[in-house]
Amino acid sequence: MTPPKRFLLIDDNPHDQLLAAEAFAELCPDCQLAVANTGPHALELLRSAGDLPEVILLDVNMPGMNGFEVLEALKGDARLSLIPVVMLSTSGAQDDIKAAYTLYASSYIVKARHFSEFLDQIEAFLRYWRHVNLTVRA
Repeated sequence: MTPPKRFLLIDDNPHDQLLAAEAFAELCPDCQLAVANTGPHALELLRSAGDLPEVILLDVNMPGMNGFEVLEALKGDARLSLIPVVMLSTSGAQDDIKAAYTLYASSYIVKARHFSEFLDQIEAFLRYWRHVNLTVRA
């Protein structure tokens, strides 16, 4: 099994998007990181995509359609439901974590405050997904 190379980040914060892009560029230059800044935009991208991402990174706190609503929509779509979704949020609230797992998130990561710590998180995330690839391809 080959490790995942296609990732989608769904996050409305341009600063967090830039940090993620920098982290992926440094830690996994052969990975493709696509970015969607809203839930509806992400769902539109995914529903029209030929090649789906192998893992989705999803922020919880977004205006309009929050991460839980996006997660629910993903898991309710037969074509998208098996893509692993990792919640990546500033919220460490137990209610948020419980809600994510109740909606079948694969993992929940509380974003680090400093870039060096965020790099460590992304490195651990990538190391994990290099060894485990749960995506089922149609």
